[in-house]
Amino acid sequence: MKLRLFPQEPAGLNLLSQMAEQITAGTGTLSEILGAAATDHERLVEDMHNHEAKSTELHFALLTHMRTSFVNPLPREDMYALSRYLNEAMEKLDAAAELVSLYRLERLPKRAADQLEIISRQAELTVEAMLRLEDLDELEDYWIEILRLAKRAERTHRIWVADMLKDMKSTQYARHRDVANQLVDVTKDMRRVATQVGSIIVKES
Repeated sequence: MKLRLFPQEPAGLNLLSQMAEQITAGTGTLSEILGAAATDHERLVEDMHNHEAKSTELHFALLTHMRTSFVNPLPREDMYALSRYLNEAMEKLDAAAELVSLYRLERLPKRAADQLEIISRQAELTVEAMLRLEDLDELEDYWIEILRLAKRAERTHRIWVADMLKDMKSTQYARHRDVANQLVDVTKDMRRVATQVGSIIVKES
């Protein structure tokens, strides 16, 4: 890792970590939605909207911080990319929750819970990783584990879609497929975060 000659401002890394925390909180809210009656969806979806709004606030706060801070711990383009991918992941998690409510889906298969478990684990690892971006030597395992989880999510998605095609009528399939697509796309955004970290590791080594 390159020697840093100037003190770094950690506020940007804290903001990135807080964005990952919103995804962790969002997976908990979506888990509640999947186990709730349709009459409770509106309240829980509003909670999810609040997580998404907070993520967007943190994203803009980071942009402001990068413009006003003299020294950042990472190149601005890298911090922006990490923030954008985290915010997009939160937006898709929010969209999945809204679709469950709009379609009044009270029961989703176990594959949905499997995907949420993967997203939750990705987010937990990312919360810690964003705080450690000043010490990249410790982040290679994070990069590898997120990629492993993303591949697992892709396999889960393929099996889920195959099961839906076999067991569901066309309208029901279309609704469940919309939710499944949003969830797997969240895992892809988390993978993009890890890939960006990998790129930073390579550049800084």
